[in-house]
Amino acid sequence: MALPILSQPVLAEWGTDDWISNVIGPERLENGDEFGCHGYEGVDTVVENWVISECKDYLMGLTNASRWGEMPLSFGIKANEIDAKTAESLSQSGFIIVGDRISDAPAGLVGMYRNGASLEKGVADIDLLKQAEEDSLVSIHWRARVGDLRVREDKDVISWLEDQPVWFTTWGEWYLHRLTAESTSIASEGNSIFTQSPQSSIWDVPGTLRINFEGSIVSVHDSSGLDYPVLKETDRKLTIGWRETNDGVLLTQAPGSNVTIQLSNDIESIEVEVMNTFNDLNHSVTVVGHQTTNLFRWTQDFSNSDLVFTWLIERPAKEEIGWLIPTIAASILVAAPATIYYLLRKEQDLESNYHSN
Repeated sequence: MALPILSQPVLAEWGTDDWISNVIGPERLENGDEFGCHGYEGVDTVVENWVISECKDYLMGLTNASRWGEMPLSFGIKANEIDAKTAESLSQSGFIIVGDRISDAPAGLVGMYRNGASLEKGVADIDLLKQAEEDSLVSIHWRARVGDLRVREDKDVISWLEDQPVWFTTWGEWYLHRLTAESTSIASEGNSIFTQSPQSSIWDVPGTLRINFEGSIVSVHDSSGLDYPVLKETDRKLTIGWRETNDGVLLTQAPGSNVTIQLSNDIESIEVEVMNTFNDLNHSVTVVGHQTTNLFRWTQDFSNSDLVFTWLIERPAKEEIGWLIPTIAASILVAAPATIYYLLRKEQDLESNYHSN
């Protein structure tokens, strides 16, 4: 009993959030969410750079970062600036994106900025969300707990947001979507358009092109000759497919694939535009779950929501037992035999007095 009290404390004991790998984590991946890192609870990442690689290893031991790839790409930093050493540690660990209060992201890193306020009741701002610019990414802050205090969500703002014609996405998905589109090559011959998207070395995030031409579409198929999926105007989560427009087609294509578009007439000319936003939606929205130490608590208000989240996972500190419980246990351990001994001696004395009388 004395060992836990008298022995030297362990310098770094960390817990594990099993919800990431069990039940909730897989459900969030299926929803389209992304898992990134936020370091270790109570440790300043900018001061203690070791948490960058350790947080990555912790997360990858529990889940894939996205439905598009395994390795986490996004890292949350609570500081307003990142020094060169921290930036180098992030890059060496494979992180590409950093957020979300960094005024100027260092070279080699992409900055994501908090520009959509928060989902916290009394802080959420519908007017700010309504002012989002076309093709922009709106990044909204969410943290379910501050210490032992539960943060209340703004149900009215959430309900309004869920009904908006916007692309629900994540930091990594939004950034790589454009890169995939930019790398897609296009050629035409006769009445056919051929698109080729090279294999990605990061995540297999599809990219969207707008292809304008004269004529009507007869068919769209992949390299195996199978019909390519058709998109609906109401689709708000990234998926491969095509949708006919007045001037041509919107095509969302995965890396490492080929697509053929056949028209009813020979092609004279085509115009190609790389799209920032999936399915020609006005802008994009992600909710960023900061310092997510317990995925169940952070997600419990959004189990049936269409919103898509970028979860910044923070490895929780293991809960300490403290002095109270060992002290009580030790007291009971000592007091119980002493009490029994006292009662037995008292009974013997009473019995001895009885016989002597």
